[in-house]
Amino acid sequence: MPYIDVIQPDEAEGHLKEIYDGLVKSRGKTAEVHKIQSLNPETITRHMDLYMTIMFGKSPLRRVHREMMAVIVSISNRCQYCQIHHLEAVKNFWKDDEKLKAFQIDFETASLDEKEKALCRFAKELTEHPEKSHDGRLISQLKNVGLNDREILDATLVISYFNFVNRIVLGLGVNLEENPGGYKYD
Repeated sequence: MPYIDVIQPDEAEGHLKEIYDGLVKSRGKTAEVHKIQSLNPETITRHMDLYMTIMFGKSPLRRVHREMMAVIVSISNRCQYCQIHHLEAVKNFWKDDEKLKAFQIDFETASLDEKEKALCRFAKELTEHPEKSHDGRLISQLKNVGLNDREILDATLVISYFNFVNRIVLGLGVNLEENPGGYKYD
């Protein structure tokens, strides 16, 4: 149960109702992470703009790589809500339950290529030890597996965004929906 009041879609009026209707049209449904912001509707719009740009915008990073990093950040932060949502997205791309299970348990032993493992390590380290990023070691590791500066920037944006969202979810008591899948992943 959320720790603050939430306006549900069937109670929404005016601008909030328009926002909820837009989310259903563009994403397939309204998530609890959006509803938790219902007392300040404009933040839902800005939040979605940021999310869509970082996760769906043009990038040299594949969508699945962005989703993988979202999962690793959420595992590191113990954010079950985001883990489940973004594991669904990874599953949509992989269509391999065994690989998904191995990834969730330990990405280092899952059947990932070196670039994918480097992105996951970066997500884990930047989340758990952001102070270590000052020496350039993390960036050097990414460059050593062939990532360019734009890919590194986009990876950092994904990691930063999910640390932000994990704190909204955990801090305000956002509950997982009964049916967390069903979103538009492409």
